[in-house]
This record gives sequence, C-alpha cells and structure tokens, in this order.
Amino acid sequence: MPAATLTARVDAARPYVLSLFRIVVGLLFACHGAASLFGILGGAAGTHGGTIPAGTWPGWYAAVIQLVAGVLVLLGVGTRSAAFIASGSMAYAYFDVHQSVALWPIQNGGEASAMFCWAFLLLVFTGPGALSLDRAFGRGSRG
Repeated sequence: MPAATLTARVDAARPYVLSLFRIVVGLLFACHGAASLFGILGGAAGTHGGTIPAGTWPGWYAAVIQLVAGVLVLLGVGTRSAAFIASGSMAYAYFDVHQSVALWPIQNGGEASAMFCWAFLLLVFTGPGALSLDRAFGRGSRG
C-alpha cells in the first residue's frame, strides 16, 4: 500500500479515533468519581471500599467534577467546557496533593492526575470528534 494511501486512510479515521479516545477517557474519569461518591468499583482511594463524606474539601468536590465531567465528555455533550474544568481539577490535584510529596509523578503517585490533566486539555483543543451527542443533534462545531 503506498504511503499516500495509508496517510489518507489514517487521516480519514482521525475524527472517529478521537471520539473513541474521548469516550474511554470520559468513562475512566467518571468511574473515579462514581467510586469516590458511591463506593462502587472499589470505593474511594484510601477508604477500603468506602466513600468520601459529602461536602469535604477537596475530595468530595473533585469526585463530583469527575463524575459529571466524565459523563459529559463520555457522551460528547459540552465536551470542550467539561474537559476544561476536568483538566483544571486534575492540575489542582497534581500540584496541591501530589507534588507536595515529590516532584515527579512516578515518585508522588500523581501519574493519573497528570495524564487526565493533559488528556482533557487535548480535548479542549480538538473537540469531541465525529461521534458525539452534540454533533448528532447539530449543536457541535463542524470544524
């Protein structure tokens, strides 16, 4: 297969692969929030299957952002706005919680926070891809 043909096929698949990326990232983020709020999927980190008490700062608020933003990104509804808020919350988590332990994510347990932060920031700039509810109902940008 000529390189030009392969490049054309990869370029044609880009909006769909971006959608799959968005769906997986949104699902994983929503699972973190659901675990912390409802004790499912193993519960909140460090609680041995428990939940974060309602209203506690910053954990409970972070879990609400994770659940709501994760579901919105998963469905492709307000993707850029939800991803912006999610990215900011993960930047806060990394710099406030993890970096006080050590500088590097591998040393401070902040790999997930750093990866989510950058994945959501990417979605802010790329949008939801070809498969989203906003696009299905004509509310998403075509660009």
